[in-house]
Amino acid sequence: MSTAREHALNEIAFCETILAKGGLNVLSDTFRGVADIEAWEHYPPGDVFDPASNAQWFYHCHPASEGSAEHGHFHCFLRPDGPDGAIHHLVAIGVDAHGRLLRLFTVNQWVVGDDWADADKTIGLINRFDMQMPSPSYLVNRWLTAIFVAYESEIAALIRARDAALAAHIPPAGILAREDRGLEITSEFAITLLSGS
Repeated sequence: MSTAREHALNEIAFCETILAKGGLNVLSDTFRGVADIEAWEHYPPGDVFDPASNAQWFYHCHPASEGSAEHGHFHCFLRPDGPDGAIHHLVAIGVDAHGRLLRLFTVNQWVVGDDWADADKTIGLINRFDMQMPSPSYLVNRWLTAIFVAYESEIAALIRARDAALAAHIPPAGILAREDRGLEITSEFAITLLSGS
């Protein structure tokens, strides 16, 4: 295991441990001050954006489905040219109701409505995701940043698999594969074994 990966896994554990001391986790801290959690809404409202790195994220959940361990997911983006420039979805981070990591996954372009970038360009943005913001939670932001370091190679592989899935997909006539609502998740990887959570 590389030193950077080991350090990042320790950082993930550190953030989770500090939150747990206060009876919190990454999910409850993200929802601090929220009375009612609604499916599809962005939390926190307006997303989180770091003007130094141009990283951005929001959390949302889908309507509860029976048998699903996943509560929702953090959608993580990068805006390489600043807040008014193009936005590129990097990866989604699925967690359970206790904020424990479940999976990493990529989605089709229509899901998040980002600006399309192929795998090579998108992979080049991974190590620029550095969320150093005080709100909604400094520890949640550190936790997300550490995930990008700990799972950098897995995220890169997922982005390559995303492009391969789109290239192989045959959409209905007249639309691009990236617009086909019949294809939502383009690649995914369970990470509970790697994180030890």
